[in-house]
Amino acid sequence: MGIQFDAATSTFTLQTARTTYRMRVDERGRLLHMYYGRRIGRGDLRELYPPADHGFSPDYYPCRRRRGVSPDVLPQEYTGCNVGDFRLSCLVVRDGMTGAAGADFLYDSHEITPGKYTLEGLPCAHDEDSEAETLCIRMKDPVTGLVLVLLYGVFARQDVITRAVRLENAGTAPLRLEKAASACLDLPFGDWDLVHFHGRHAMERKMERTPLPHAITTVSSTRGASSHHHNPFVILCDHTATEDHGLCYGVMPVYSGSHRTDIEVDQNGLTRLVTGLHDERFSWQLEPGESFTAPEVLLCCTPDGLGDLSRHYHTFLRRNICRSPFRYARRPVLINNWEATYFDFNTESICRIAEKAASLGVEMMVLDDGWFGKRDDDNTGLGDWFVNEKKLPGGLQPLIERVNALGMKFGLWVEPEMVSEDSDLYRAHPDWALTLPGRTPAMGRNQLVLDMGRPEVVDYLTQRLSTLLRENHIEYIKWDMNRNMSDVYSRALPPERQGETTHRYMLGVYKLLDRLTTAFPHVLFEGCAGGGGRFDAGMLCYFPQIWCSDNTDAIERLSIQHGTSFGYPVSCMGAHVSACPNHQTGRTVPLWTRAVVAMSGTFGYELDLGRLTDEECDQVRDQIKTFQRYYDVIQNGAYYRLSDPDRQPRYVAWQTVTPTESLVSLVLTHPEANARPLHLCLKGLEEDALYKVDELNVYGVTATPESGDNPASQVGAVCSGSMLMYAGYILPHLIGDAPSVQLHLTRLP
Repeated sequence: MGIQFDAATSTFTLQTARTTYRMRVDERGRLLHMYYGRRIGRGDLRELYPPADHGFSPDYYPCRRRRGVSPDVLPQEYTGCNVGDFRLSCLVVRDGMTGAAGADFLYDSHEITPGKYTLEGLPCAHDEDSEAETLCIRMKDPVTGLVLVLLYGVFARQDVITRAVRLENAGTAPLRLEKAASACLDLPFGDWDLVHFHGRHAMERKMERTPLPHAITTVSSTRGASSHHHNPFVILCDHTATEDHGLCYGVMPVYSGSHRTDIEVDQNGLTRLVTGLHDERFSWQLEPGESFTAPEVLLCCTPDGLGDLSRHYHTFLRRNICRSPFRYARRPVLINNWEATYFDFNTESICRIAEKAASLGVEMMVLDDGWFGKRDDDNTGLGDWFVNEKKLPGGLQPLIERVNALGMKFGLWVEPEMVSEDSDLYRAHPDWALTLPGRTPAMGRNQLVLDMGRPEVVDYLTQRLSTLLRENHIEYIKWDMNRNMSDVYSRALPPERQGETTHRYMLGVYKLLDRLTTAFPHVLFEGCAGGGGRFDAGMLCYFPQIWCSDNTDAIERLSIQHGTSFGYPVSCMGAHVSACPNHQTGRTVPLWTRAVVAMSGTFGYELDLGRLTDEECDQVRDQIKTFQRYYDVIQNGAYYRLSDPDRQPRYVAWQTVTPTESLVSLVLTHPEANARPLHLCLKGLEEDALYKVDELNVYGVTATPESGDNPASQVGAVCSGSMLMYAGYILPHLIGDAPSVQLHLTRLP
């Protein structure tokens, strides 16, 4: 395994446990992509690409007479610009002197080194235990002097290959980048489905699977954020791929800003995927001696279906993307006051919530929006990160001391990247906001976006938030971002560099997050962007958990968390039990079912506990004890989807598995008259091992089950792993509005 170079054939082979990635420098010095897929042995892959003359596909100049050698036909590792390949391009670069757009890269050198490369100013994967190797290939355009540095990080045991690109101006004239993708993936053979994750605010990451047409399909965001609308993670898979079988390719950018992934099926059936920064409104001035680095991309290939691909990403993100000390630490069960009070609170009302929560076993009190500046609604105060002592006399510390005295930790909400027009910060520095000259800006939540590309803005926020964290015993920060970018213009940049504003914004955000998470490693940071508007691998480098969605309706959350699970682990999904009727949908769901859904995440509460009945309070106590009892299998177990909402709309079921135990959860979303049995084939168990049913709990059933259908009668049953996986298991009959089941199994010695 690892990286190999065959000098005789000028072939690079990146070998992982189950996959092979191969590329070759051809006779003309261009780097061709030869293969990525199931692991293969020796053989000359050149035979797969015989010369062929295709009409209207121009040949390289030296091949103009014999023809059949066209950049428009050959599989490319990273495309040039304006040199005869009419398919999707990776790059658009203009000579600053002539305005000519063009680049044709030829092989210069390469280096193979142990360990994993790093990217200055950008989040990227890290080498956890000296597993990784790095391949650096240098290519050069002889006309402009532009150097293309292709970076590959090979995590052989995990079947993950990372890719990144650095562009260096080694010429004498300025260059202008108008597109700079992170990776190109050419798949010359096969017919593929695209799996992507679309949505909107409060309804994020809805999985959609479609066959690729002979056209260009785009998954993108121009919002300055990875967005609620099109998550940057995509999958290409066999038409016949299922959860358990079939070839699948995952492509996950490690980036949180405007992104674009294009997939094209060309005239010869080759599928090309190009991913990276969105090129709309993007440009970057590259002076002689300067360089530009495009964000990293995580590639994973598996022949064993969508579920196996998900589990590879779950492990890798937690192990090699998350850097927080909390990535494996036990997270506290929290209560957030937002849906209980919104902006209307004071020290006493928050303490009442905390006292009630502590009596039920909640471990952390989180104070949400409204604690700072002149902030009684969402029209004012953002940017003024000073405590509103009219609401909180004496500041935060007296409140924190009272919360800590209850045995609870204290957390706080912030939204540092935004500013209100009605704020002291904006009045002092109106030029710090992104607005177009001579135009009134579009307003989201009556707030503006700070120009995070300005070092003085990042320095101000570093100082203000650091002071807040040093002076108060805060152990959790919820970092929100509640509007996307419009009116993008930086008053700190000259006209020719305005196209850099959006990317410089993200670099500034990453710099601020790196400073704070490094300086305050004891603080658990949770990301949020109006819920799941920046749920991506870039944010996970700093936030071990991200608020999954502002939609806390348990039934809606089933779909949201199902889609999220294709790329992201349970341990990073912020999920809470909220009030009913739900504040977003008006739906009423049993309290225990709300907990079963929230347990498939970081788990907490977001409601007024003082309004619960004594019976409901007892349920909350039991829910917290249940979550704590199942914590290891939920947070650290391998995750299996047991249902497909598109094919089986009656219920949603999922399972987590460790070597010693397993937890199966099911929510019935559409009860039926004269219903068929709830039959599940479990997954991830050892075939020859024996498993004991320790607990089988049925929640939220609003009518008496059929006679003889007693869950208690199944507790203590012993079954082989093979029986549970292949013959299956019948769950108790469920009726009522959204009842749920949890089945716990222990592997016998």
